Amino acid sequence: MNLARITLRTVSALFLLCCVPLGWAVEHHGALGVVLQVDRARRSIRISCQEIPGYMDAMVMDFPVRHSKELDGLQRGALIDFTIVVEKSSVYADGIRIHSFQSTDPEPMAVRQLNLVEDLVGAGSDKTKKIEIGDRVPDFSLVDQTSRSISLSSFAGKVIGITFMYTHCPLPNYCFRLSNNFGVVRKRFSERLGRDLILLNISFDPVHDQPEVLAQYARNWNAAGVPGWYFLTGSPTEVQKVCHEFGMNFWQDEGLITHALHTVILDRQGKIVANLEGNEFTAKQLGDLFESLMSAPN
Repeated sequence: MNLARITLRTVSALFLLCCVPLGWAVEHHGALGVVLQVDRARRSIRISCQEIPGYMDAMVMDFPVRHSKELDGLQRGALIDFTIVVEKSSVYADGIRIHSFQSTDPEPMAVRQLNLVEDLVGAGSDKTKKIEIGDRVPDFSLVDQTSRSISLSSFAGKVIGITFMYTHCPLPNYCFRLSNNFGVVRKRFSERLGRDLILLNISFDPVHDQPEVLAQYARNWNAAGVPGWYFLTGSPTEVQKVCHEFGMNFWQDEGLITHALHTVILDRQGKIVANLEGNEFTAKQLGDLFESLMSAPN
């Protein structure tokens, strides 16, 4: 069964049954997705699925589950591994588990090792408290690419995406990729950016990434003068505090910066919906998550 031509925005998993031929054997397809909605009463889940080569394009799908416990601990914004089970008369999601970002690249491994050491030794009583999923984010103020002071509280009532970068990161799958995700999102929601959606790129290299440097970086992304997309810096102390609140760790390493990868999503109430670690989700999945939040009732 090949679903390469399906382009519907949201598809019920039962739609897959229309292509099941006679003599069909049970199929299992491993998938990686972002949770957009959990309906425990109906034992179903809406997922933004990545492409499964040779089987289906990337798309948003509604899946039933056989057992309600499959939905335990799941909420909007979770990155999950699961199996699409296609039987003769049913299609459902099975084996759902939270996806753990695992990278053999040296930077993420080094940051994870640092985080582990800090957790083991306690890192002192003054360690910045990490904001957890569901927490309201305390207000902070940084400076944007035009040298204006920007406060998080000024975006109350809007969905907010936050990612972290430094302008001279040399690795295409790191800061460049996370910024590119926002670039794709900007194009998809050009009519809603600034009105319903805000994008914040926070530099964790404030000594180098002064407003004039960020202004050029914004121009590189065709974001100069684009309402709703801000590139932020501040004093080293301010930037470090904000980064650490979101679990974003980094340090200088021979002229470069070793760092984690995080993309944080806030709902209209200013609460964290997702803190996506790594770079394994797609720009489409990120956009689908933004759309689900912007469409959700207040």
